[in-house]
Amino acid sequence: MAPPKNKRQNPTGLGRAIINKKAQDFRRAQESGLYTTDLDTTSRLQSITQENDLDEFLHTATLADTDFTAERRNVKIINTPATASHNPFLLSDEEEKRILQKFQANKQRLRIPKRPPWTKNLSRPVLDRQEKDSFLEWRRGLADLQDRDKFLLTPFERNIEVWRQLWRVIERSHLVVQIVDARNPLRFRCEDLEGYVKEVEGTEGEKGTGGGLRRNLLLINKSDLLTAKQRRIWADYFDQQGIQYAFFSAANAAAIQEARKAALAAAEEAKQAPTQGVEEPLSDQSDDGEEEDSDDDLYGDELSDEESSDGDRYFSDEEDTPDGKDPRAKVLSVLELEDLFERSAPPLSSFTNSSGEHPTKVVVGLVGYPNVGKSSTINSLLGEKKVSVSATPGKTKHFQTINLSEKMTLCDCPGLVFPQFATTKADLTCDGVLPIDTMRESTGPTTLVAQRIPQDVLEATYGLSIRTRSVEDGGDGKVTGEAMLQAYAIARGFMRSGQGLPDESRAARYILKDYVNAKLLYCHPPPGVPEDEFNAETRELALKRAAGKKRAPVTRVVKGADTFIPTAHPVQDPSAPQRNDSHKSRTVDQGFFDAGTNLSARPYTKGSGRDGQEFSRSKAFPHQHAVLDDGTPVSGRRARIASVLANAGGEFAPGKKHHKKNKRVKQRSGKGYD
Repeated sequence: MAPPKNKRQNPTGLGRAIINKKAQDFRRAQESGLYTTDLDTTSRLQSITQENDLDEFLHTATLADTDFTAERRNVKIINTPATASHNPFLLSDEEEKRILQKFQANKQRLRIPKRPPWTKNLSRPVLDRQEKDSFLEWRRGLADLQDRDKFLLTPFERNIEVWRQLWRVIERSHLVVQIVDARNPLRFRCEDLEGYVKEVEGTEGEKGTGGGLRRNLLLINKSDLLTAKQRRIWADYFDQQGIQYAFFSAANAAAIQEARKAALAAAEEAKQAPTQGVEEPLSDQSDDGEEEDSDDDLYGDELSDEESSDGDRYFSDEEDTPDGKDPRAKVLSVLELEDLFERSAPPLSSFTNSSGEHPTKVVVGLVGYPNVGKSSTINSLLGEKKVSVSATPGKTKHFQTINLSEKMTLCDCPGLVFPQFATTKADLTCDGVLPIDTMRESTGPTTLVAQRIPQDVLEATYGLSIRTRSVEDGGDGKVTGEAMLQAYAIARGFMRSGQGLPDESRAARYILKDYVNAKLLYCHPPPGVPEDEFNAETRELALKRAAGKKRAPVTRVVKGADTFIPTAHPVQDPSAPQRNDSHKSRTVDQGFFDAGTNLSARPYTKGSGRDGQEFSRSKAFPHQHAVLDDGTPVSGRRARIASVLANAGGEFAPGKKHHKKNKRVKQRSGKGYD
């Protein structure tokens, strides 16, 4: 008799799955599903800014809820060869000017996706379908701009779930604060977003409740990177455009708060220090009072000194200049920013909910590009870390609502890449919009860095000696991205496995992160202001900070090697004009005017056809040997002998041993390497 079968440890199976499925269907049928759509977690909220053609086609078909069939043998190969003189991932000056002109003429056509009008009696499937149709129409409009009108657009957010987060934040908020990076405010500002904020109706955005209630504010974060003159120039521009703005620095605010906490802790330790020592006999009451008064004075002085030195510690002395005293260019503190939010927000009496009550708190929504400092601004307002902050763009995935005070609530929106008329993806990488760690092409961004940061600033910041190609060598005398990466990789010892070549891709990530983190500081000027004039003071400050820095090695090849290339220019007469010749030019000049031979007063070259012997003029015929190279006349017999020796590969020399065979010159393998 067979042993009885054991009871199954896992009771789940097909029957259990069917039961669970029916229970879920019943639960969904009981839900009302009015005027809202699903806010899915994690997977559906993944930010998508770049897609290849196949993924874009498949996602568009999914949004349209349509089927498609593929046709074979319908392939067209597009080849876009790039010239060697220009980086194919960048635009030329003429192309960039043409793009900017097209942007000014067609900027009204560049829009963001907007939530279609809705009412509370709409069901979830109907509203979801309307939102997808509106989003699909917006995607088709941008595709039409790119394909038919040949506009160049930056990578933008293609996930509807992320845009739904923005819609919820705007509908909840009374004041929408658009945070931009002070180094390039116009890149991060979205004009159509400001118009959409004014179009949202009512308290919850429901159709028919009246629009034009919400207000906008442009918050220029990281303003400590700008000088007072630069802030004043931007203030003039924003005033001309009629934009409400404010300068702020979340990093400075956080540093001031940390310094204040450290001062409070030090004062507390100083106050408790006498009580931790050996007890002494108590004197009269007056002594105790004096000791308490001294402690209070110490505590108060510490606070007053800290409060008075906050601005001097984190801001330069230029704040005392006329530009620094301009109230428009002032970098606001945390308390001043909170007061500005309250004054800029619309009156709460304009908003009423479904029960006819007015809200009691002002809701301030913070929106903007990834990595512009939205979460850091909230943390500085709170005084402690409440929102997740990361250097990687797109850290915040869901909008977060935080109570700042009894009168104000903050709402943090995930970072969104708005569609813009821009030049290349390299610009977005340099602006910190696209992550550097996932970057596949580094020549474009690094070339932009080399163009924007002068050579002396690069060399002083990193202690490098960057080689440049002169005009006679086919270059333009300017620093290229490749030369900058090679110099940085050699100085830091970043080498590839195998032949030991410089690891340029690794060097590119380090340099680009320094550029995004403002170690290499470049600030874009307003339209019409020259870039060099706008950044002149910033470059002077960078050179002062890096003065006296030790130079890094420029090569890993020892001086005794055949392939060693000296980089230092030869010593020249200070009164003589300075030369900027390359190593190849100096080598040719040194060999052409070699002072160690009998031809020091006249030019000569070294040929490889006759064992490297000197050559100044042709001596194939007897009459050409009638005069020596130094001008000494010779007889006809000696001239004929010299002609025979020259044709045979020898050399005529005065004396009895002029028939001796010429000594072979040793040729080294690395000679002439440059």
